[in-house]
Amino acid sequence: MAGENGAQDADREWRLTLPESELARRIALAREDYPEEEHGKPPLARLLGEFDFLAEPFRRMVRTIPVEPCDRPRTVMILPGFATQPRRMRYMAQHLERAGHTAKRWGLGFNWGPNEAKFERLEKRLLDLHERAGEPVVLLGWSLGGLFARELAKRHPHAVAKVITMGSPFSGSPRANNMWRVYQFITGHRVDQPPIDVDLQAKPPVETVAIWSPNDGAIAPRSAAGFPGERDRAIALRCTHMGYTYSPEAIRTVLAELRRTD
Repeated sequence: MAGENGAQDADREWRLTLPESELARRIALAREDYPEEEHGKPPLARLLGEFDFLAEPFRRMVRTIPVEPCDRPRTVMILPGFATQPRRMRYMAQHLERAGHTAKRWGLGFNWGPNEAKFERLEKRLLDLHERAGEPVVLLGWSLGGLFARELAKRHPHAVAKVITMGSPFSGSPRANNMWRVYQFITGHRVDQPPIDVDLQAKPPVETVAIWSPNDGAIAPRSAAGFPGERDRAIALRCTHMGYTYSPEAIRTVLAELRRTD
């Protein structure tokens, strides 16, 4: 936790000390115009539907999700979405733990996008969990976290049992979504020019499952579902983008995938 708090403090200090010239550059990045590359992004009505998450705390007061104990416990490393932290995925993690699995944070606090230093820390975190578990780890990544998970599995396939992505835009145009302008402003780099060497569409050399939803208000469904050869299987849900982390359907689907992990 101390490491995550340090990362959050560093992010906060960075935002307060952003030079005016750099701010102007990032505003320009956010205002770039690529209409053809945005083809397929969710319409405004879908994006507004993401505010459904505001009702989630009230649903939890009366909701019970049945969870069966697992026969084969797994260590699951959870990677949060862009501009969120592991706490946002805690509800999902609690249900995995109820089934007997061990849910672990990614160790980087808020997800403000990639750079080599962060990715090196993430690699060390994966290898440490792998060593402590004594077996390959399942990577569960939401949105941008799923892109991190896919790249981790490519670099260290021996340490990864399976990759499960939820609403992660690994296929097609990286601008086929409603988040790329915000992403470019916050990270300071173009969404198609990340500061690390990646091939988003290339499938990791481990079992890779893409969970997607036609109701996703942030990411184009096709970008999150991918095509054969980019993932092993794609599973369609009916939740929103935020709902991947808390909907009963998403929780049941992830638990089912953990049960069928080799």
